Amino acid sequence: MSDKPKMRARLRPVELVGAAAILAIFVGAVVLLGTREIIVALEWTGVAFVVALVVTAMLLLAVTPKDERPDADPPGDDEEPRGH
Repeated sequence: MSDKPKMRARLRPVELVGAAAILAIFVGAVVLLGTREIIVALEWTGVAFVVALVVTAMLLLAVTPKDERPDADPPGDDEEPRGH
């Protein structure tokens, strides 16, 4: 069988960058409508894009897929429960 990742897994980074871009455009539009200064709106658009990317990356680092967690399978009948 092939070790290629599925199409969904390959497009996941594009989705996250796209969501950050949409958020940045929204912030830029709000700032542009509020200040009527294009330079300020572009600056806030860039800041919002970078912040959205960093926050998304930090949240993804905090989440571990279920199959990679050591306690993914509950203890069976032949195993004693671990912990408290």
